[in-house]
Amino acid sequence: MPLRLLRSVIAAMAALLLAACAGTPPSPSPDALSAAFAGKSYVLLGEVHDNAAGQRQRLDALTRAVQQGWRPAIAMEQFDRERQADIDRARRERPDDADYLIAQAGAGGWQWPLYRPVVALALQYDLPLLAANLSRADAAKIVRGGLEGLFSAKDRARLGLADSLPPDLIAAQTALLDEGHCGNFPKAMLPGMLNAQAARDAVMAATLRPYAARGAVLIAGNGHVRRDIGVPRWLAAGAGTMLSIGYLERGQGNVAGFDWVVRVEAVDRDDPCAGAVMGRQ
Repeated sequence: MPLRLLRSVIAAMAALLLAACAGTPPSPSPDALSAAFAGKSYVLLGEVHDNAAGQRQRLDALTRAVQQGWRPAIAMEQFDRERQADIDRARRERPDDADYLIAQAGAGGWQWPLYRPVVALALQYDLPLLAANLSRADAAKIVRGGLEGLFSAKDRARLGLADSLPPDLIAAQTALLDEGHCGNFPKAMLPGMLNAQAARDAVMAATLRPYAARGAVLIAGNGHVRRDIGVPRWLAAGAGTMLSIGYLERGQGNVAGFDWVVRVEAVDRDDPCAGAVMGRQ
């Protein structure tokens, strides 16, 4: 291992030990972060979806690791799983054209200029690019009809969804849903939404699992990469080595479930709960 990389790895391990003593995840340097990726079965990289600064930092760390010789598969929440064939076809037709691939396979509702560099990196280094997400249409089927409304019994067993959700997962996801809806989440929808969220994370985990030997990266929201409630819950059996990194805005206090945390400046956006608060008064 080159001396520079060795020093980075040693620094990263030291940061981990110090953070463990303090009870908080470390905030690694870019060099330490990228050096730690190699050799991992799974590297889960979070995001605040509209935070461009966080996505640039994440891309920088991933690019450094790839330039240093790591060749992982890259799975993205932004591509729905049924679009994998479109991704593969677009790569055959225009192997170096990230814009064409996104036009052919990209799901709506995403700020694609933020994600284009990740797609371009996968094409440049000929890395597997994986559609990891459960589509909104499939999630809606689960909300309306339960897990059996979308998955066969065999598929539920394969995904780890055959049993009832654990109580701690239900409690944590319920709190997140309520927070995300400003305390006004409709309770009648809760069971369906919890099942849909679990299914989304389980599908992402199943997408990563075949690539563990070479290494697999997940590009997804911070909630999906948390060890306590996200994709790692569904990778737990035979998970290999895993690293979960949250890219949190300054002021976001909940660091639970991440191995490392990278702090980024907050985006100036309207308070999504302002109207809800007024409505409750």
